[in-house]
Amino acid sequence: MQKNQSSFIALITVFFFWGFVAASNGILIPMFKEKFTLTQFQSQLIDFAFYAAYFVGSFIIFITSLLGKDPIQKMGYKNSLILGLLISSLGALIFIPAATTESYPLFMLALFVIGLGFAVQQIVANPFVINFGDQKTGSHRLSLAGGINSFGTTIGPVLLSYALFGDINGLQSKAFDLTLVIAPALILFFLFLICSAVLKFSKLPEVGSADVMERELGAFRYPQLVFGMIAIFIYVGVEVTIQSNMGALLAMPEIKGIDHTKISSYISLYWGSLMIGRWTGALEVFNFKGNLKKIMIIIVPLIAFTVIYAVNLFRGSDVSDYFYYLPYVIIASGLFILSGSSASKSLITLSIAAIVMMCVGLVTSGNIALFSFMSGGLFCSVMWPCIFALAINGLGKFTNQGSSLLIMMIFGGAVIPPIQGYLIDVFNAQISYVIAIFCFAYLAWYGFAVNGFYKKQGISLENNASPKH
Repeated sequence: MQKNQSSFIALITVFFFWGFVAASNGILIPMFKEKFTLTQFQSQLIDFAFYAAYFVGSFIIFITSLLGKDPIQKMGYKNSLILGLLISSLGALIFIPAATTESYPLFMLALFVIGLGFAVQQIVANPFVINFGDQKTGSHRLSLAGGINSFGTTIGPVLLSYALFGDINGLQSKAFDLTLVIAPALILFFLFLICSAVLKFSKLPEVGSADVMERELGAFRYPQLVFGMIAIFIYVGVEVTIQSNMGALLAMPEIKGIDHTKISSYISLYWGSLMIGRWTGALEVFNFKGNLKKIMIIIVPLIAFTVIYAVNLFRGSDVSDYFYYLPYVIIASGLFILSGSSASKSLITLSIAAIVMMCVGLVTSGNIALFSFMSGGLFCSVMWPCIFALAINGLGKFTNQGSSLLIMMIFGGAVIPPIQGYLIDVFNAQISYVIAIFCFAYLAWYGFAVNGFYKKQGISLENNASPKH
């Protein structure tokens, strides 16, 4: 990998894009809600457009592969990755007519096209990272890529808010011109093009030539996959909905009573919470043992928190409230140590903790309610690899098929936020977070149930380990 460091850097930059755009939606949603006079449900169609594209893209590839006409195998993984970047660059350009005509449907189309490109990138980028060196250390490289993704989610809201709201504190008047989104969209467009050009002339590893999609839908015979698909759907949905509806929560006088021009530091902290957990999971790269590992699991979250604090402090945000979040970070660190490397135990422990915090958020106010809801990001941070590992364990020749089906379930990010948005329209933002309780309850159940699925199939529970990335 040392000989191709520039290629690897260009590759993991793709992971940064995914996080940057996804987190920036949290800034766009309340902004569009006010500008276009939308209900909360209608504003959540931003997430619907973006995450529905993941489903559409992966579904098309899955069906064509099932018919024996795998487009990625035909084009090659490298060309497919470049095509995904070019599709996303087209989506970035659509922001220009959307802004000049002040068309909400065009904004949704722009995000849909960007997400469509991301779907292609998602399918091919992960295998590239795994194969960029010794496959035994592939999961460690994915940990690094996940950390880059989380860094994108942390600074995305900060940079976009600065671009849209003018001054360093984001305190410009709420009345602004939608054409302000054109500049960041053009920057994103050129970054997509630059990254695709670098990858075009990069030497990337050979991937996928030996992998053939099974034409029989045998993966559905495995309950750990079927219920795991639901778990991925719910996990992505709850991770996205907590922050997507946070603008409405922050506007409540009982919570903060602030408008959309001042929420970026809180959106940044939420996505930073996922970075905290993923950086902690990346400790597996260094193979720490015993007490040293426990000490690092305590120290690394504090370092990550400091990075988030510094980014927002440098930007000029009021970060005095951040210190109220430190106890939640410390609690999460303790739970990371308690759950160990077992995927099912981690999923159960973190889901139950999230349920408790959501309940606290429902019955309190101010910072306690806000940060209790926000801590859902800490507990979500390592759930993806836990669920993914549990769902594909024991699938054998249907592993590739199962992986594709799980990627489709990112669609949960398109469905659950609008449902919460509807609850906000009917009740209020704080009460709407009850939906998160039901989501985490299912994830806890799946953690318990999957071991029973394994036992019925005679699968060793020793394989039930989390890759922690």
